[in-house]
Amino acid sequence: MKVSARNMLNGRVKKVIHGGVSSEVIVELPGGIEIISIITKSSAQNLGLKKGKEVYAVIKASNVMVAID
Repeated sequence: MKVSARNMLNGRVKKVIHGGVSSEVIVELPGGIEIISIITKSSAQNLGLKKGKEVYAVIKASNVMVAID
């Protein structure tokens, strides 16, 4: 697999919550950190996402903002 994104984090699906159109996918990274992604329900089904499945969280952002109080 080749992708242009620089941030690919290996983890396991902790939970998938299907809605009418979209699905919330919680990916647990080593060390217990969680990343939550909202994808289409059809994509989640096509990928066969379920608890325990090994996946990559691929992050590509054109802008990252930093804020303080």
